[in-house]
Amino acid sequence: MAFDGLFTKAMTRELQTLVSGRISKVHQPNQLELLLHIRAQGHNHKLLISIHPSYSRIHITGMANVNPSEPPMFCMLLRKHIEGGVITEIVQHEMDRLIILKIKSKNEIGDDIERELHVEMMGRHSNVILVDAERVMILDSLKHLPPSVNSFRTILPGQPYVFPPSQEKKDPFAAAGELIGKDEKEIVGTFAGFSPLNAREIQYRLHAATDGKTAAQDFLDDFLSPQPVGYYVEHEGKSYFSATPLNHIASEPLKFPSLGELLDRMYYAKAERDRVKQQAGDLERWLQNEISKLKTKQKKLQKEQDQAEKRDQLQLNGELIMANLHRITKGMKEIEVDNYYNDEKVTITLDPRKTPIDNSQKYYSRYQKAKTALVKTQEQIEKTIEDIDYFETLMQQVQQAGISDIEEIREELAEQGFMKAQKSKKKKKPTKPSVEAYVSSTGTPISVGKNNKQNDYVTFKVAAKSDTWLHTKDIPGSHVIIHDTNPDETTLLEAATIAAYFSKARESSSVPVDYTEARQVKKPNGAKPGFVIYFEQKTVYVTPDEDLVIKLKK
Repeated sequence: MAFDGLFTKAMTRELQTLVSGRISKVHQPNQLELLLHIRAQGHNHKLLISIHPSYSRIHITGMANVNPSEPPMFCMLLRKHIEGGVITEIVQHEMDRLIILKIKSKNEIGDDIERELHVEMMGRHSNVILVDAERVMILDSLKHLPPSVNSFRTILPGQPYVFPPSQEKKDPFAAAGELIGKDEKEIVGTFAGFSPLNAREIQYRLHAATDGKTAAQDFLDDFLSPQPVGYYVEHEGKSYFSATPLNHIASEPLKFPSLGELLDRMYYAKAERDRVKQQAGDLERWLQNEISKLKTKQKKLQKEQDQAEKRDQLQLNGELIMANLHRITKGMKEIEVDNYYNDEKVTITLDPRKTPIDNSQKYYSRYQKAKTALVKTQEQIEKTIEDIDYFETLMQQVQQAGISDIEEIREELAEQGFMKAQKSKKKKKPTKPSVEAYVSSTGTPISVGKNNKQNDYVTFKVAAKSDTWLHTKDIPGSHVIIHDTNPDETTLLEAATIAAYFSKARESSSVPVDYTEARQVKKPNGAKPGFVIYFEQKTVYVTPDEDLVIKLKK
Protein backbone atom coordinates (compact mmCIF):
# COMPACT_ATOMS: atom_id res chain seq x y z
CA MET A 1 0.00 0.00 0.00
CA ALA A 2 1.27 3.50 -0.75
CA PHE A 3 -1.36 6.23 -0.48
CA ASP A 4 1.41 8.56 0.63
CA GLY A 5 1.97 12.27 0.00
CA LEU A 6 3.34 11.61 -3.48
CA PHE A 7 0.32 9.53 -4.48
CA THR A 8 -1.91 12.25 -2.99
CA LYS A 9 -0.10 14.76 -5.24
CA ALA A 10 -0.89 12.62 -8.29
CA MET A 11 -4.50 12.13 -7.18
CA THR A 12 -4.91 15.89 -6.76
CA ARG A 13 -3.81 16.29 -10.39
CA GLU A 14 -6.32 13.67 -11.55
CA LEU A 15 -9.15 15.30 -9.61
CA GLN A 16 -8.67 18.60 -11.48
CA THR A 17 -11.18 17.28 -14.00
CA LEU A 18 -13.84 17.95 -11.33
CA VAL A 19 -12.96 21.65 -10.95
CA SER A 20 -15.90 23.84 -12.10
CA GLY A 21 -18.16 20.82 -11.64
CA ARG A 22 -21.47 21.06 -9.81
CA ILE A 23 -22.25 18.73 -6.88
CA SER A 24 -25.66 17.29 -7.75
CA LYS A 25 -26.06 14.69 -5.00
CA VAL A 26 -24.44 13.76 -1.69
CA HIS A 27 -24.76 10.23 -0.32
CA GLN A 28 -23.29 8.49 2.72
CA PRO A 29 -23.32 4.72 1.99
CA ASN A 30 -22.03 3.93 5.49
CA GLN A 31 -20.41 5.58 8.49
CA LEU A 32 -16.96 5.64 6.86
CA GLU A 33 -17.74 6.69 3.27
CA LEU A 34 -19.15 9.60 1.31
CA LEU A 35 -20.16 9.63 -2.34
CA LEU A 36 -20.48 12.90 -4.24
CA HIS A 37 -22.21 12.94 -7.64
CA ILE A 38 -20.58 15.68 -9.70
CA ARG A 39 -21.45 16.99 -13.16
CA ALA A 40 -18.23 18.32 -14.71
CA GLN A 41 -17.10 18.96 -18.30
CA GLY A 42 -20.26 17.42 -19.74
CA HIS A 43 -19.91 14.14 -17.83
CA ASN A 44 -21.27 12.65 -14.60
CA HIS A 45 -18.67 11.55 -12.06
CA LYS A 46 -18.85 9.80 -8.68
CA LEU A 47 -16.27 10.93 -6.13
CA LEU A 48 -15.70 8.37 -3.39
CA ILE A 49 -14.27 9.51 -0.06
CA SER A 50 -13.38 6.90 2.56
CA ILE A 51 -11.95 7.31 6.06
CA HIS A 52 -11.59 3.56 6.63
CA PRO A 53 -8.55 3.02 8.93
CA SER A 54 -6.97 0.63 6.40
CA TYR A 55 -8.48 1.84 3.10
CA SER A 56 -8.70 5.64 3.50
CA ARG A 57 -8.76 7.27 0.06
CA ILE A 58 -10.39 9.74 -2.33
CA HIS A 59 -10.90 9.04 -6.02
CA ILE A 60 -13.35 9.00 -8.91
CA THR A 61 -15.06 5.62 -8.85
CA GLY A 62 -16.92 3.54 -11.38
CA MET A 63 -18.40 1.20 -8.78
CA ALA A 64 -21.96 1.33 -7.49
CA ASN A 65 -22.50 2.14 -3.82
CA VAL A 66 -25.62 1.45 -1.76
CA ASN A 67 -27.28 4.52 -0.27
CA PRO A 68 -29.11 4.04 3.05
CA SER A 69 -32.81 4.96 3.15
CA GLU A 70 -32.24 7.34 6.08
CA PRO A 71 -29.12 9.50 5.52
CA PRO A 72 -27.01 10.22 8.63
CA MET A 73 -26.83 13.71 10.13
CA PHE A 74 -23.46 14.56 8.57
CA CYS A 75 -24.82 13.64 5.14
CA MET A 76 -27.84 15.91 5.72
CA LEU A 77 -25.51 18.74 6.73
CA LEU A 78 -23.42 18.31 3.57
CA ARG A 79 -26.57 18.38 1.46
CA LYS A 80 -27.54 21.65 3.10
CA HIS A 81 -24.15 23.31 2.60
CA ILE A 82 -22.60 21.90 -0.60
CA GLU A 83 -25.31 20.16 -2.67
CA GLY A 84 -25.79 22.33 -5.74
CA GLY A 85 -22.44 24.02 -5.10
CA VAL A 86 -19.60 24.41 -7.61
CA ILE A 87 -16.10 23.12 -6.95
CA THR A 88 -13.77 26.08 -7.51
CA GLU A 89 -10.46 24.46 -6.56
CA ILE A 90 -8.96 21.13 -5.46
CA VAL A 91 -5.61 21.40 -3.69
CA GLN A 92 -3.24 19.31 -1.58
CA HIS A 93 -2.09 20.79 1.72
CA GLU A 94 1.72 20.92 1.52
CA MET A 95 2.82 17.29 0.91
CA ASP A 96 0.38 15.81 3.42
CA ARG A 97 -2.28 13.18 2.73
CA LEU A 98 -4.83 15.97 2.87
CA ILE A 99 -6.91 17.15 -0.08
CA ILE A 100 -9.15 20.23 0.14
CA LEU A 101 -12.21 20.70 -2.07
CA LYS A 102 -13.11 24.41 -2.20
CA ILE A 103 -16.81 24.86 -2.96
CA LYS A 104 -18.89 27.93 -3.74
CA SER A 105 -22.53 27.48 -2.83
CA LYS A 106 -25.57 29.42 -1.62
CA ASN A 107 -27.31 29.53 1.75
CA GLU A 108 -31.05 29.39 2.48
CA ILE A 109 -31.64 33.04 1.50
CA GLY A 110 -29.58 32.81 -1.69
CA ASP A 111 -26.36 34.51 -0.55
CA ASP A 112 -23.01 33.15 -1.78
CA ILE A 113 -21.10 31.08 0.75
CA GLU A 114 -17.71 29.39 0.58
CA ARG A 115 -17.18 25.97 2.08
CA GLU A 116 -14.18 23.65 2.19
CA LEU A 117 -14.29 19.89 2.45
CA HIS A 118 -11.05 18.72 4.06
CA VAL A 119 -10.31 15.06 3.34
CA GLU A 120 -7.61 13.80 5.71
CA MET A 121 -6.34 10.30 4.75
CA MET A 122 -4.17 9.36 7.68
CA GLY A 123 -4.98 5.76 8.62
CA ARG A 124 -6.97 5.50 11.83
CA HIS A 125 -6.80 9.30 12.18
CA SER A 126 -8.58 9.82 8.83
CA ASN A 127 -11.47 12.27 8.78
CA VAL A 128 -13.68 14.46 6.57
CA ILE A 129 -14.26 17.95 7.91
CA LEU A 130 -16.63 20.59 6.56
CA VAL A 131 -15.14 24.06 7.12
CA ASP A 132 -16.62 27.54 6.80
CA ALA A 133 -13.90 29.08 4.62
CA GLU A 134 -14.62 32.71 5.62
CA ARG A 135 -14.42 32.11 9.38
CA VAL A 136 -12.08 29.07 9.18
CA MET A 137 -14.50 27.34 11.52
CA ILE A 138 -15.54 23.68 11.67
CA LEU A 139 -19.19 23.15 10.77
CA ASP A 140 -19.05 19.39 11.40
CA SER A 141 -17.01 16.26 10.68
CA LEU A 142 -17.43 12.53 10.18
CA LYS A 143 -15.45 11.90 13.38
CA HIS A 144 -15.37 14.20 16.39
CA LEU A 145 -12.19 14.75 18.41
CA PRO A 146 -12.77 16.47 21.80
CA PRO A 147 -10.02 18.41 23.62
CA SER A 148 -9.74 15.59 26.18
CA VAL A 149 -8.37 13.41 23.37
CA ASN A 150 -6.28 16.01 21.52
CA SER A 151 -5.74 19.45 23.00
CA PHE A 152 -3.79 20.63 19.92
CA ARG A 153 -6.58 19.83 17.42
CA THR A 154 -10.16 19.87 18.63
CA ILE A 155 -12.48 18.60 15.90
CA LEU A 156 -15.96 19.70 16.98
CA PRO A 157 -18.61 21.96 15.41
CA GLY A 158 -17.95 25.61 16.17
CA GLN A 159 -14.22 25.14 16.82
CA PRO A 160 -11.56 26.87 14.67
CA TYR A 161 -10.04 24.56 12.07
CA VAL A 162 -6.38 23.75 12.68
CA PHE A 163 -4.27 21.84 10.14
CA PRO A 164 -2.49 18.67 11.29
CA PRO A 165 0.96 19.50 12.70
CA SER A 166 3.64 19.90 10.05
CA GLN A 167 6.41 17.29 9.95
CA GLU A 168 8.96 19.94 8.95
CA LYS A 169 10.34 17.88 6.07
CA LYS A 170 11.77 19.04 2.76
CA ASP A 171 9.65 19.31 -0.37
CA PRO A 172 11.15 16.72 -2.78
CA PHE A 173 9.96 18.67 -5.83
CA ALA A 174 12.02 21.66 -4.71
CA ALA A 175 15.07 19.58 -3.74
CA ALA A 176 15.18 16.67 -6.20
CA GLY A 177 18.98 16.71 -6.39
CA GLU A 178 19.30 16.12 -2.64
CA LEU A 179 17.67 12.69 -2.99
CA ILE A 180 20.90 11.35 -4.54
CA GLY A 181 23.00 9.26 -2.16
CA LYS A 182 20.27 8.87 0.48
CA ASP A 183 19.17 5.43 1.71
CA GLU A 184 15.54 4.43 2.28
CA LYS A 185 15.34 5.59 5.91
CA GLU A 186 16.97 8.93 5.12
CA ILE A 187 14.57 9.58 2.25
CA VAL A 188 11.49 8.80 4.39
CA GLY A 189 12.84 10.81 7.34
CA THR A 190 14.01 13.85 5.36
CA PHE A 191 11.59 14.37 2.47
CA ALA A 192 7.85 14.96 2.79
CA GLY A 193 5.40 12.62 1.07
CA PHE A 194 7.60 9.51 0.81
CA SER A 195 6.37 6.12 1.97
CA PRO A 196 8.95 3.29 2.31
CA LEU A 197 7.61 1.84 -0.99
CA ASN A 198 8.35 4.94 -3.05
CA ALA A 199 11.60 5.49 -1.15
CA ARG A 200 12.78 2.01 -2.20
CA GLU A 201 11.73 2.72 -5.79
CA ILE A 202 13.66 5.99 -6.17
CA GLN A 203 16.69 4.50 -4.39
CA TYR A 204 16.61 1.58 -6.87
CA ARG A 205 16.43 3.96 -9.84
CA LEU A 206 19.17 6.23 -8.54
CA HIS A 207 21.44 3.25 -7.95
CA ALA A 208 20.97 2.07 -11.54
CA ALA A 209 21.13 5.53 -13.20
CA THR A 210 24.15 7.21 -14.77
CA ASP A 211 22.56 10.64 -14.28
CA GLY A 212 21.01 10.67 -10.79
CA LYS A 213 19.44 14.13 -11.05
CA THR A 214 17.59 13.23 -14.26
CA ALA A 215 16.43 9.90 -12.78
CA ALA A 216 15.09 11.66 -9.67
CA GLN A 217 13.29 14.27 -11.76
CA ASP A 218 11.77 11.61 -14.05
CA PHE A 219 10.50 9.76 -10.98
CA LEU A 220 8.86 12.89 -9.53
CA ASP A 221 7.40 13.95 -12.90
CA ASP A 222 5.15 10.88 -12.90
CA PHE A 223 3.33 12.34 -9.87
CA LEU A 224 2.85 15.69 -11.65
CA SER A 225 1.27 14.27 -14.80
CA PRO A 226 -2.11 15.87 -15.68
CA GLN A 227 -3.33 12.35 -16.50
CA PRO A 228 -1.62 10.02 -14.01
CA VAL A 229 -1.31 6.31 -14.76
CA GLY A 230 -1.81 3.69 -12.06
CA TYR A 231 0.43 0.64 -11.50
CA TYR A 232 -0.61 -2.40 -9.48
CA VAL A 233 1.75 -5.24 -8.53
CA GLU A 234 1.27 -8.45 -6.58
CA HIS A 235 4.46 -9.97 -5.19
CA GLU A 236 4.97 -12.71 -2.59
CA GLY A 237 1.38 -12.50 -1.38
CA LYS A 238 1.35 -8.70 -0.99
CA SER A 239 -0.23 -5.97 -3.12
CA TYR A 240 1.43 -2.68 -4.07
CA PHE A 241 0.31 0.34 -6.07
CA SER A 242 1.74 3.66 -7.16
CA ALA A 243 1.45 6.40 -9.78
CA THR A 244 4.88 5.43 -11.13
CA PRO A 245 6.26 2.06 -12.33
CA LEU A 246 7.61 -0.03 -9.42
CA ASN A 247 10.76 -1.31 -11.09
CA HIS A 248 12.31 -2.59 -7.85
CA ILE A 249 9.58 -5.27 -7.53
CA ALA A 250 10.32 -8.22 -9.79
CA SER A 251 6.73 -8.91 -10.85
CA GLU A 252 4.73 -7.96 -13.92
CA PRO A 253 2.54 -4.93 -13.10
CA LEU A 254 -1.05 -4.24 -14.11
CA LYS A 255 -1.38 -0.83 -15.72
CA PHE A 256 -4.50 1.32 -15.29
CA PRO A 257 -5.40 4.42 -17.35
CA SER A 258 -6.36 6.34 -14.20
CA LEU A 259 -5.74 6.27 -10.48
CA GLY A 260 -9.46 5.96 -9.85
CA GLU A 261 -9.63 2.69 -11.78
CA LEU A 262 -6.49 1.51 -9.96
CA LEU A 263 -8.05 2.13 -6.54
CA ASP A 264 -11.35 0.54 -7.59
CA ARG A 265 -9.35 -2.59 -8.40
CA MET A 266 -7.19 -2.32 -5.30
CA TYR A 267 -9.70 -1.48 -2.61
CA TYR A 268 -13.29 -2.02 -3.71
CA ALA A 269 -13.53 -5.77 -3.04
CA LYS A 270 -11.66 -5.38 0.27
CA ALA A 271 -13.79 -2.47 1.44
CA GLU A 272 -16.98 -4.24 0.31
CA ARG A 273 -15.97 -7.36 2.25
CA ASP A 274 -15.26 -5.23 5.31
CA ARG A 275 -18.71 -3.61 5.07
CA VAL A 276 -20.32 -7.03 4.71
CA LYS A 277 -18.44 -8.26 7.80
CA GLN A 278 -19.83 -5.37 9.80
CA GLN A 279 -23.40 -6.16 8.75
CA ALA A 280 -23.14 -9.96 8.61
CA GLY A 281 -20.70 -10.77 11.42
CA ASP A 282 -23.49 -12.12 13.62
CA LEU A 283 -24.90 -14.19 10.74
CA GLU A 284 -21.48 -15.67 9.96
CA ARG A 285 -20.94 -16.60 13.62
CA TRP A 286 -24.43 -18.15 13.79
CA LEU A 287 -23.78 -20.27 10.70
CA GLN A 288 -20.39 -21.37 12.02
CA ASN A 289 -21.97 -22.35 15.33
CA GLU A 290 -24.75 -24.33 13.59
CA ILE A 291 -22.21 -26.16 11.39
CA SER A 292 -20.14 -27.01 14.48
CA LYS A 293 -23.22 -28.36 16.33
CA LEU A 294 -24.30 -30.42 13.32
CA LYS A 295 -20.85 -31.96 12.92
CA THR A 296 -20.87 -32.95 16.62
CA LYS A 297 -24.33 -34.45 16.13
CA GLN A 298 -23.07 -36.36 13.07
CA LYS A 299 -20.26 -37.92 15.13
CA LYS A 300 -22.69 -39.02 17.85
CA LEU A 301 -25.09 -40.49 15.31
CA GLN A 302 -22.23 -42.31 13.60
CA LYS A 303 -21.22 -43.80 16.96
CA GLU A 304 -24.80 -44.93 17.55
CA GLN A 305 -24.89 -46.43 14.08
CA ASP A 306 -21.65 -48.33 14.68
CA GLN A 307 -23.15 -49.80 17.85
CA ALA A 308 -26.41 -50.65 16.07
CA GLU A 309 -24.47 -52.46 13.37
CA LYS A 310 -23.41 -54.99 16.04
CA ARG A 311 -27.03 -56.20 16.15
CA ASP A 312 -26.10 -59.52 14.48
CA GLN A 313 -24.11 -60.46 17.57
CA LEU A 314 -27.20 -59.83 19.74
CA GLN A 315 -29.27 -62.14 17.54
CA LEU A 316 -26.52 -64.78 17.65
CA ASN A 317 -26.37 -64.59 21.46
CA GLY A 318 -30.12 -65.18 21.66
CA GLU A 319 -29.85 -68.21 19.36
CA LEU A 320 -26.90 -69.72 21.25
CA ILE A 321 -28.69 -69.37 24.60
CA MET A 322 -31.72 -71.20 23.18
CA ALA A 323 -29.43 -73.93 21.82
CA ASN A 324 -27.82 -74.38 25.26
CA LEU A 325 -30.86 -74.12 27.55
CA HIS A 326 -29.98 -77.47 29.17
CA ARG A 327 -26.63 -76.06 30.35
CA ILE A 328 -27.97 -72.79 31.81
CA THR A 329 -29.56 -72.34 35.21
CA LYS A 330 -30.99 -69.24 36.84
CA GLY A 331 -28.33 -67.33 38.78
CA MET A 332 -25.51 -67.83 36.25
CA LYS A 333 -23.69 -64.61 35.23
CA GLU A 334 -22.14 -65.94 32.01
CA ILE A 335 -21.66 -69.04 29.94
CA GLU A 336 -19.13 -70.16 27.35
CA VAL A 337 -20.68 -71.93 24.35
CA ASP A 338 -19.64 -73.13 20.91
CA ASN A 339 -20.57 -70.93 17.94
CA TYR A 340 -21.81 -73.55 15.49
CA TYR A 341 -21.32 -71.12 12.59
CA ASN A 342 -17.52 -70.99 12.87
CA ASP A 343 -16.60 -73.51 15.63
CA GLU A 344 -15.28 -70.75 17.90
CA LYS A 345 -15.90 -70.33 21.63
CA VAL A 346 -18.24 -67.46 22.62
CA THR A 347 -18.71 -66.07 26.14
CA ILE A 348 -22.24 -64.69 26.68
CA THR A 349 -23.14 -62.40 29.60
CA LEU A 350 -26.31 -63.44 31.45
CA ASP A 351 -28.65 -61.70 33.90
CA PRO A 352 -28.61 -63.96 37.01
CA ARG A 353 -32.11 -62.74 37.98
CA LYS A 354 -33.66 -64.01 34.74
CA THR A 355 -34.43 -67.50 33.48
CA PRO A 356 -32.49 -68.85 30.45
CA ILE A 357 -35.46 -68.18 28.13
CA ASP A 358 -35.82 -64.61 29.49
CA ASN A 359 -32.11 -64.01 28.84
CA SER A 360 -32.58 -65.23 25.28
CA GLN A 361 -35.64 -62.96 24.80
CA LYS A 362 -33.66 -60.02 26.18
CA TYR A 363 -31.03 -60.42 23.43
CA TYR A 364 -33.73 -60.81 20.75
CA SER A 365 -35.45 -57.66 22.02
CA ARG A 366 -32.20 -55.69 21.92
CA TYR A 367 -31.63 -57.01 18.40
CA GLN A 368 -35.03 -55.68 17.22
CA LYS A 369 -34.37 -52.28 18.82
CA ALA A 370 -30.93 -52.08 17.19
CA LYS A 371 -32.45 -53.02 13.82
CA THR A 372 -35.04 -50.22 14.08
CA ALA A 373 -32.46 -47.75 15.41
CA LEU A 374 -30.16 -48.45 12.48
CA VAL A 375 -32.80 -47.29 9.98
CA LYS A 376 -33.71 -44.17 12.00
CA THR A 377 -30.09 -43.31 12.70
CA GLN A 378 -29.24 -43.58 9.00
CA GLU A 379 -32.12 -41.21 8.18
CA GLN A 380 -30.88 -38.74 10.81
CA ILE A 381 -27.31 -38.95 9.51
CA GLU A 382 -28.50 -38.22 5.97
CA LYS A 383 -30.59 -35.27 7.21
CA THR A 384 -27.65 -33.94 9.25
CA ILE A 385 -25.26 -34.19 6.28
CA GLU A 386 -27.85 -32.38 4.13
CA ASP A 387 -28.11 -29.57 6.72
CA ILE A 388 -24.32 -29.30 6.98
CA ASP A 389 -24.07 -28.97 3.18
CA TYR A 390 -26.85 -26.35 3.24
CA PHE A 391 -25.24 -24.23 5.96
CA GLU A 392 -21.78 -24.53 4.39
CA THR A 393 -23.29 -23.29 1.12
CA LEU A 394 -24.81 -20.34 2.99
CA MET A 395 -21.47 -19.67 4.70
CA GLN A 396 -19.75 -19.54 1.29
CA GLN A 397 -22.47 -17.16 0.04
CA VAL A 398 -22.11 -14.87 3.08
CA GLN A 399 -18.32 -14.75 2.64
CA GLN A 400 -18.71 -13.69 -1.00
CA ALA A 401 -21.91 -11.64 -0.65
CA GLY A 402 -22.48 -7.97 -1.24
CA ILE A 403 -24.38 -5.89 1.30
CA SER A 404 -27.65 -6.23 -0.62
CA ASP A 405 -27.35 -10.05 -0.62
CA ILE A 406 -27.15 -10.45 3.17
CA GLU A 407 -30.77 -9.48 3.85
CA GLU A 408 -32.02 -12.11 1.39
CA ILE A 409 -29.96 -14.80 3.16
CA ARG A 410 -31.49 -13.78 6.51
CA GLU A 411 -34.99 -13.91 4.97
CA GLU A 412 -34.29 -17.37 3.57
CA LEU A 413 -33.20 -18.71 6.97
CA ALA A 414 -36.33 -17.25 8.54
CA GLU A 415 -38.55 -18.81 5.87
CA GLN A 416 -36.87 -22.19 6.44
CA GLY A 417 -37.54 -21.90 10.18
CA PHE A 418 -33.89 -21.77 11.25
CA MET A 419 -33.96 -18.14 12.48
CA LYS A 420 -36.56 -15.71 13.74
CA ALA A 421 -37.57 -13.07 11.21
CA GLN A 422 -36.25 -9.61 12.08
CA LYS A 423 -39.03 -7.30 13.21
CA SER A 424 -39.51 -4.14 11.20
CA LYS A 425 -41.87 -1.25 11.83
CA LYS A 426 -42.49 -0.85 8.13
CA LYS A 427 -44.10 -3.65 6.18
CA LYS A 428 -41.87 -4.68 3.32
CA LYS A 429 -43.37 -5.10 -0.10
CA PRO A 430 -42.38 -8.37 -1.77
CA THR A 431 -39.51 -7.67 -4.15
CA LYS A 432 -37.85 -9.75 -6.80
CA PRO A 433 -34.30 -10.84 -6.00
CA SER A 434 -31.73 -8.66 -7.74
CA VAL A 435 -29.20 -10.64 -9.77
CA GLU A 436 -25.83 -9.36 -10.94
CA ALA A 437 -25.44 -8.65 -14.64
CA TYR A 438 -22.29 -9.24 -16.69
CA VAL A 439 -21.45 -8.95 -20.38
CA SER A 440 -18.95 -11.26 -22.07
CA SER A 441 -16.13 -9.91 -24.26
CA THR A 442 -18.22 -10.79 -27.30
CA GLY A 443 -21.28 -8.92 -26.03
CA THR A 444 -23.40 -11.77 -24.66
CA PRO A 445 -25.37 -10.97 -21.46
CA ILE A 446 -24.73 -13.14 -18.39
CA SER A 447 -26.77 -13.29 -15.16
CA VAL A 448 -25.40 -14.47 -11.81
CA GLY A 449 -27.14 -15.46 -8.57
CA LYS A 450 -25.20 -14.67 -5.39
CA ASN A 451 -27.41 -16.51 -2.89
CA ASN A 452 -30.05 -19.27 -2.91
CA LYS A 453 -32.98 -16.94 -3.51
CA GLN A 454 -31.17 -15.35 -6.44
CA ASN A 455 -30.05 -18.76 -7.72
CA ASP A 456 -33.63 -20.06 -7.88
CA TYR A 457 -34.83 -16.81 -9.43
CA VAL A 458 -32.15 -16.63 -12.12
CA THR A 459 -32.53 -20.33 -13.02
CA PHE A 460 -36.33 -20.68 -13.06
CA LYS A 461 -37.58 -17.12 -13.73
CA VAL A 462 -34.91 -15.17 -15.61
CA ALA A 463 -33.44 -17.89 -17.83
CA ALA A 464 -35.14 -19.02 -21.01
CA LYS A 465 -35.39 -22.79 -21.46
CA SER A 466 -32.77 -22.70 -24.22
CA ASP A 467 -30.26 -20.52 -22.30
CA THR A 468 -27.02 -22.05 -21.05
CA TRP A 469 -26.84 -22.81 -17.31
CA LEU A 470 -23.52 -23.20 -15.44
CA HIS A 471 -22.48 -24.32 -11.95
CA THR A 472 -19.29 -25.61 -10.35
CA LYS A 473 -19.22 -29.42 -10.32
CA ASP A 474 -19.95 -30.82 -6.81
CA ILE A 475 -18.87 -27.49 -5.24
CA PRO A 476 -21.19 -24.90 -3.59
CA GLY A 477 -21.47 -21.84 -5.78
CA SER A 478 -23.58 -19.50 -7.90
CA HIS A 479 -26.00 -20.35 -10.68
CA VAL A 480 -24.82 -18.59 -13.85
CA ILE A 481 -26.93 -18.08 -16.98
CA ILE A 482 -25.61 -17.24 -20.46
CA HIS A 483 -28.53 -15.70 -22.33
CA ASP A 484 -27.69 -17.53 -25.52
CA THR A 485 -28.66 -20.94 -26.87
CA ASN A 486 -25.30 -21.61 -28.46
CA PRO A 487 -22.67 -19.34 -26.86
CA ASP A 488 -19.25 -18.92 -28.43
CA GLU A 489 -16.25 -20.48 -26.70
CA THR A 490 -15.01 -17.16 -25.27
CA THR A 491 -18.38 -16.43 -23.64
CA LEU A 492 -18.62 -19.98 -22.29
CA LEU A 493 -15.17 -19.84 -20.68
CA GLU A 494 -15.79 -16.36 -19.26
CA ALA A 495 -19.12 -17.44 -17.75
CA ALA A 496 -17.43 -20.55 -16.33
CA THR A 497 -14.75 -18.30 -14.80
CA ILE A 498 -17.49 -16.21 -13.14
CA ALA A 499 -19.12 -19.41 -11.81
CA ALA A 500 -15.77 -20.61 -10.41
CA TYR A 501 -15.05 -17.18 -8.88
CA PHE A 502 -18.41 -17.10 -7.04
CA SER A 503 -17.93 -20.56 -5.57
CA LYS A 504 -16.18 -22.24 -2.66
CA ALA A 505 -13.28 -22.94 -5.05
CA ARG A 506 -12.45 -19.25 -5.60
CA GLU A 507 -8.86 -19.72 -4.43
CA SER A 508 -8.32 -22.94 -6.43
CA SER A 509 -7.10 -23.56 -9.97
CA SER A 510 -8.50 -25.73 -12.74
CA VAL A 511 -12.01 -25.70 -11.25
CA PRO A 512 -14.56 -28.03 -12.94
CA VAL A 513 -17.68 -26.18 -14.12
CA ASP A 514 -20.70 -28.04 -15.52
CA TYR A 515 -22.93 -26.48 -18.18
CA THR A 516 -26.17 -27.55 -19.80
CA GLU A 517 -29.40 -26.10 -21.18
CA ALA A 518 -31.59 -24.43 -18.55
CA ARG A 519 -34.41 -26.83 -19.49
CA GLN A 520 -32.26 -29.68 -18.10
CA VAL A 521 -32.21 -28.13 -14.60
CA LYS A 522 -34.92 -29.37 -12.20
CA LYS A 523 -35.83 -28.68 -8.58
CA PRO A 524 -36.88 -31.77 -6.59
CA ASN A 525 -40.10 -31.52 -4.57
CA GLY A 526 -39.40 -30.23 -1.06
CA ALA A 527 -35.79 -29.31 -1.86
CA LYS A 528 -34.17 -26.42 0.00
CA PRO A 529 -33.68 -23.07 -1.82
CA GLY A 530 -30.86 -23.18 -4.34
CA PHE A 531 -30.77 -27.01 -4.57
CA VAL A 532 -31.28 -28.43 -8.07
CA ILE A 533 -30.46 -31.50 -10.12
CA TYR A 534 -29.43 -31.36 -13.77
CA PHE A 535 -28.83 -33.63 -16.73
CA GLU A 536 -26.90 -33.93 -20.03
CA GLN A 537 -24.15 -31.65 -18.74
CA LYS A 538 -20.66 -31.09 -20.11
CA THR A 539 -17.65 -29.90 -18.09
CA VAL A 540 -14.97 -27.25 -18.64
CA TYR A 541 -12.01 -26.47 -16.38
CA VAL A 542 -11.15 -22.84 -15.57
CA THR A 543 -9.13 -20.85 -13.03
CA PRO A 544 -10.99 -18.02 -11.19
CA ASP A 545 -9.78 -14.57 -12.30
CA GLU A 546 -10.85 -11.55 -10.25
CA ASP A 547 -9.62 -9.04 -12.85
CA LEU A 548 -11.73 -10.68 -15.55
CA VAL A 549 -14.82 -10.75 -13.32
CA ILE A 550 -14.44 -7.02 -12.52
CA LYS A 551 -13.91 -6.25 -16.21
CA LEU A 552 -17.06 -8.12 -17.31
CA LYS A 553 -19.35 -6.66 -14.62
CA LYS A 554 -22.04 -4.53 -16.23
